[in-house]
Amino acid sequence: MRAIWKGAVSFGLVNVPIRLYSATENHDVQFRQVHREDGGRIKYQRICSIDGEVVSYDDIAKGYETEDGEMVVLTDEDFKDLPATSSKEISVEKFVPAEQIDPMLFDKSYYLEPDKAATKPYVLLRDALERENRMAVVTVSIRTRMTMAVLRVHEGVIVMQTMLWPDEIRKPDFATLDDDQKATKQELAMADLLIEQLAGDYEPDEYEDDYAAALQALVKAKVEGGEVQFTPESKDESGEVVDLLAALKRSVDKAKASRGEAPAPQKAAAKKTGASGATAKKATATKAAAKSTAAKKTASKSASKTAAKKTAKKAS
Repeated sequence: MRAIWKGAVSFGLVNVPIRLYSATENHDVQFRQVHREDGGRIKYQRICSIDGEVVSYDDIAKGYETEDGEMVVLTDEDFKDLPATSSKEISVEKFVPAEQIDPMLFDKSYYLEPDKAATKPYVLLRDALERENRMAVVTVSIRTRMTMAVLRVHEGVIVMQTMLWPDEIRKPDFATLDDDQKATKQELAMADLLIEQLAGDYEPDEYEDDYAAALQALVKAKVEGGEVQFTPESKDESGEVVDLLAALKRSVDKAKASRGEAPAPQKAAAKKTGASGATAKKATATKAAAKSTAAKKTASKSASKTAAKKTAKKAS
């Protein structure tokens, strides 16, 4: 694994330098949108909804849409005035009982690895959290934004889990679940019996993502069966340049049309140049072949004369 962040855990007068690693990864099978006929990848353009023109990345800004549909465009200068921090400190605010933290609040998980010189205070914090069955509520700055998180222990390693803010948890307001709905004693007894029959310990290895396994087997079978389309790489990887040139040409043609001028013919000069170039190449190749033939004849005559001279000398 590669560390994605470096900082330190701070509680009281103790400072533990650590490195942050992402604790989870996504194994979902990723698909690409392709052309059904030839397997070519589908590319998308950034089109302005007002003028229909292609927009370059440099001209794209962040916008906030209000409830009445109006758009507020925010600039880089606007974001500079917002509260932000680049602190590399994970500051412990308090140690709370583990059962007080609702798992609904958990967001992303990260492993904390100590520097070699900080192993002892790291182990001290880890063992204290386990011994007291508590979590450390911390504040941390990730990507310049301050967020809440907790430190807990998982398989001998301190894990930091970022948390959602309380107002990000939706209220389950369902009209069908009112206070009048109650289970009877007989129903509860049957439910208890069923739970008891299916009771057991959670073993992660007992479960498998059968959809992903079947999909990978399907892809493998198609590859082995030769059901593969070899799509050539596009000569122009930057579709934006092509779109920009096309947009500029349309603008030029439109300007000429407004002045009553006819648009310039496309690729005519290039074809003519290509034809003349091919003719020139053919003529050059013909001349080179003629010179090669003449050189061979001259060399043959010279060799014959040399052989004749040697024969005359031997006879004398």
